Order: sequence, then C-alpha cells, then structure tokens
Amino acid sequence: MAPKALCAVERLKMLASAADRIPTNGCGQKRKFLMSDVLSMTGYAITQGETDLGLVTVEIRCVNSRFLDLTLRICDELHTLDPLVRDALRSHVRRGKLECRISLKTGTLAAGSKTDKASVENLRTLQDQIHETLPSAAPLSVMEILAYPGVVVGAPIDDEKLKADVMAVVDKALHAFTAARAREGKALSKVLADYCDTIDAIISTLRPKLPQILACLKGRMQERLRTALQEPLSSASGLTKEDINERIQTELTLYALKMDVDEEMNRLLTHTNETRRTLLAGGAVGRKLDFLMQEMNREANTLGSKAASIEMTDASLTMKLTVEQMREQIQNLE
Repeated sequence: MAPKALCAVERLKMLASAADRIPTNGCGQKRKFLMSDVLSMTGYAITQGETDLGLVTVEIRCVNSRFLDLTLRICDELHTLDPLVRDALRSHVRRGKLECRISLKTGTLAAGSKTDKASVENLRTLQDQIHETLPSAAPLSVMEILAYPGVVVGAPIDDEKLKADVMAVVDKALHAFTAARAREGKALSKVLADYCDTIDAIISTLRPKLPQILACLKGRMQERLRTALQEPLSSASGLTKEDINERIQTELTLYALKMDVDEEMNRLLTHTNETRRTLLAGGAVGRKLDFLMQEMNREANTLGSKAASIEMTDASLTMKLTVEQMREQIQNLE
C-alpha cells in the first residue's frame, strides 16, 4: 500500500472512532452527533419512557431512498405533537424512507384520579330501570362501574410537561437511531477506503510496466509499418530509406502519445484521494461520492480503450469492477 493511502486510512480510522467518544449528558445519554460522521441511510431504534398518560414507545426505522420519504404514525392522544416530531425527524435525517411509530400504553390510575358523580348516578338510574324489567339481572360490580367510559376522571395533565416527556423519548430514540446509522456508516467508510487502496495498488503495479509495454508495442508497430509501407512509398514517391524511417518514427510517436494512459491514472489517483477526503469530512456524502464514482468509471473505461497489453486490459476490468462495488456501497450512505 502506498504511504499516502496508508496515512489516509489511518486518519479515516481515527475519525470513525470519534462516534464512540461522543460526550454524554448527566443521564449517560449521548448528545447530538457530530456533523462530520458519515451516516448510513439504514437504521433502526426503539425506546420507551413513562409519561403522565402512560408508557410511550417510539420506534424508528429507515431504508434506502433517493429522497426523504417520511411516514409518521402517532396515537390519537398525542396527535398534537405531530409537527414537533416531524421537525425533529427532519433535523436528523436528510435522505431515506423513514418511518416512525409512536404508541401509548395507559397504565394504572394516576394519583388524584376521581369518579364523575353524574356518570355514576346515570349508571345507577339505568341499572334500576333494567331491574324493573329484569329483576333477576346481576347488579354492576365496582370494577365494571370504574371501567365504564367517563366514570373515572384523571388528574389534570400538564400539557407542557407531557410534551417535554414525549419529546425526550423521541430524542432518545433519535440518538439511538443515529448511533446505529453511524456504526454502519463507519463500517462502510472503511470498506470504501479499502476499495480506494485496491485501485491505488493496481495503478502502482501497472505504472512501472507502461514504458516496457509501450516500447514493445512501438517495436512491433515499427516492424509492421516498415514491412508494409517501405516498398510502396519508395516506389511511388521516390523517398529515401531515411525519409521513410523518419516518417514511420513520427507516426509511431503520435500513436504512442494517443496510447499513453498516464493522464487517466493520475486522474484516478486524484479521485481516490478525493473520495478519502470526502469520507474524512463526513456529513451527507452520498451524492458527491456517487458523482466521483461516475468519473472513476469513465477513466477506467478510457484506460481500457487504450489498452495495449493484457496487463492493461486486466487492470481496467478490475478497476471497473471495484468502482461498481463502491457504487453499490455508496447507495447506502446519506
């Protein structure tokens, strides 16, 4: 591996490990993630938290998508928080098919709950009317009366406190969700860095062989041109042998310039270095990396079209395969 490539990989490892050193708050929860993290579009998290209304469960999942496709399913008791939850989700996710479910499970009666006397009186009146018609009917039990809608009146709910409690659960779920995406993004970044090393290694192997490859090609072409053109040119134009050899050398030089792939290899190295730099910078890198893959594929195709030996052809095919593998992995990045 080239020294520069090795240095870039080590820097990438240091940056990727930063996700494991994010400062925490007093409850041990990780704070907001650094924008430099490379995030995968795929992630899942589920968290729960107690509120005055009961146990709130927040479930978040996301898969690949070209744009942000947000679906929010929230229970009726908390539907007023829909705009706040959507804003929180959009602030953490830029691309992907995102789905969030918020459910509420009511628990035991809260302290301060009371019975509604009017509802209880109405039930007693209805029961007396039924007993007049059906004297053998069983009377209502206390549990049946309490279970009747409207009989139990809960303690007053502080809307601001409820909103804060629910959004705290949502925030906790988003941190767990972002942590899962950061772990996968870290792994994908390492994979992409390895692919860049593969392309660099191919170029490092091929470059020293190019002078010999071009020299052999030039020798073969020179012999063929001399054999095929020397007699027709000398008889038709009266050119001397030295003039013919000079013309052949000129044509061979122009041909060698057209077959030179040094420019394409330099651009490929530039693109792999830019890929590493983009991964180190972090953030939403998916679209930029996809563009870089298009450019790398174009350079690999050009190198293949200029191939003058089996080594150059093999190098071009291997690089095109590697670039395609990189593009598949990049589709998972935000």
